[in-house]
Amino acid sequence: MHIHVSSQNGEVKYWIEPEIELAQNIGFSEKQLNEVKHFILKHKNEITDAWIKHFNS
Repeated sequence: MHIHVSSQNGEVKYWIEPEIELAQNIGFSEKQLNEVKHFILKHKNEITDAWIKHFNS
C-alpha cells in the first residue's frame, strides 16, 4: 500500500504499510518530505480506507 504526492516541484511516493516509509523522491525538499509524512500520519486511516475501497472495487 502506497501513496503518491505530486506538486510543481516533483513527485514523492511513500509506502503506507507495513510502516510509513519514503519509497521515492523526485524534487521535494526535506521540509516538504516532513510535511507530507506528517500529513500521512495524521490521515493514515482515511488514506488506508480510500486505498482499500479503490483497489478492492
